[in-house]
Amino acid sequence: MYQSFEVSARPEQGPPRLLALRAEMQKEGLDGFVIPRADAHQGEYVAPRDERLAWLTGFTGSAGFCAALVETAGVFIDGRYRTQVKTQVAEAFTPVPWPEISLGAWLREQLPQGGVVGFDPWLHTPGQIAQTEAVLEGSGVTLRQSTNLVDRIWADQPAPPMAQAKVHPLQFAGESHAEKRHKVGAVLRDAGQAAAVITLPDSLCWLLNIRGSDIPRNPVVHGFAVLHQSGVVDAFVAAAKVGGLDDHLGDEVSVRDPSELLSYLDGLDGPVRLDKLSVPVVIADRLDDRKVWGDDPCALPKARKNEAEIAGAAAAHLRDGAALVEVLCWLEGQPPGTVTETQVVTQLETARRRDNALRDISFETIAGTGPNGAIMHYRVTEETDSILQEGQLLVLDSGGQYLDGTTDITRTIPIGAPPPEASAAFTRVLAGMIAMSRLRWPVGLAGRDIECVGRLPLWMAGQDFDHGLGHGVGAYLSVHEGPQRLSRLSDVSLEPGMILSNEPGYYREGAFGIRIENLLVVRDAPELEGGDAHRKMLQWQTLSFAPIDRRLIVTEMLDTSARDWLNAYHAGVAEKIGPRLSPDAKLWLDAATVPI
Repeated sequence: MYQSFEVSARPEQGPPRLLALRAEMQKEGLDGFVIPRADAHQGEYVAPRDERLAWLTGFTGSAGFCAALVETAGVFIDGRYRTQVKTQVAEAFTPVPWPEISLGAWLREQLPQGGVVGFDPWLHTPGQIAQTEAVLEGSGVTLRQSTNLVDRIWADQPAPPMAQAKVHPLQFAGESHAEKRHKVGAVLRDAGQAAAVITLPDSLCWLLNIRGSDIPRNPVVHGFAVLHQSGVVDAFVAAAKVGGLDDHLGDEVSVRDPSELLSYLDGLDGPVRLDKLSVPVVIADRLDDRKVWGDDPCALPKARKNEAEIAGAAAAHLRDGAALVEVLCWLEGQPPGTVTETQVVTQLETARRRDNALRDISFETIAGTGPNGAIMHYRVTEETDSILQEGQLLVLDSGGQYLDGTTDITRTIPIGAPPPEASAAFTRVLAGMIAMSRLRWPVGLAGRDIECVGRLPLWMAGQDFDHGLGHGVGAYLSVHEGPQRLSRLSDVSLEPGMILSNEPGYYREGAFGIRIENLLVVRDAPELEGGDAHRKMLQWQTLSFAPIDRRLIVTEMLDTSARDWLNAYHAGVAEKIGPRLSPDAKLWLDAATVPI
């Protein structure tokens, strides 16, 4: 099994670490300190060195933060993690539902007499700070920039990542980095902007056609870049990471040490474009009145995959689907009560490693059985490893990082005979997943405009789930990629080439979880025969191919069109995946894809 790189604390370690942090707060004259799950690059994923939130509190979710005050410490978590956080933090930390309760509102309540709360300006964006300060106005509570107090008390903090970067081949990138740099530079020029500061690691890697391993499970390189309107780039990356890449980078890309970034910005003429959602406060402050706000100029071009990237993703998904089917076949042959979650994870990661194009898994495999399946981002540990028992459901969410594409797929599997209420909920989840897969929609709509389609069958039964319907996915990059999402919070228009997940679910705490996920790519929709359409439409192309467990389907709950879609999908699975399988798995797949 792949090594886990996660930094975490046992619940009993949290209180003494919190006491040490409070001692540092007192030295600095602070009444509080905010610890986000973030690094200076403001990506979703962080290196072990930057896992300050997990080290302090024990909470290992991918989003959240802690506000440590003298008398209390709140751990702010969204709906995905409200079950998980209960098992990971000590009583010294109080879970706070977020974003329902904002940091500013909570500080007003906890510090009624006012106070000073510190934050590390490298780990927060101007947008985050401005939002909190607006809520705090008139409260007497102020925010103050500070050095990082957690770093002072973390004696064995890991070193910064220094992995060697590699060239991402043109056959997979589909476009040279010179073409990308000049195309994005022209966008800046047309906007009257001299340059843009790039902070997101996946944007840097996409722009320069490089990949790395500075973040576990994500092939990115840590660094910053200044992209000039001419297409010239100054990259602030440790020299050891890019040694040997001179010929690839060429004369228009200069490599500088990251320690030079702030002084370099001092001499930069404006206007300089910054993304308020991803740039650290310290960079925005340094540019002062030379800055202009705008989106990361790489975000949309990166999200709109070209045909080489789409072809690579499709090929990767077929090999990945074959690995998953081999494991599903193996699992069905194991009697209930004989297999653990860890064994399932090991089997699946071993099956994927047989592919020479695999570079890593794309995230820690989720294999949650029974109550563990209700923890949306569950990760099995020695303490939680559970045996798959009769009557339980297994949520299996996994993916791979291949040279030609990034995969992410979820299937829910019954262990023995499933409970009737679980089958009914599964069928509603499936109906929503199918409805989204079949959807055609007008050009210009965003994720927030259509994601309810995938929830409707659950809503009609008074059920729902507390995560987005889908996230963007990179091309051998981050498995979670913005700016596109299938979410009620996303106003980014969906465009051809964008890859997103389609993953409705249902979770009953203490009992079971359900999720079904495929990856889809946005395509132009052809005009319907004999139609009189007056608007250009978009549709989905499905990339993921693996059977959906028929044993959990209540057939009469699906209408004819949904059954037809499922039967056609399963026929495609048999056709595309079958020839890639061992004889036993091929026989199993033939039975698993029989029409309903």
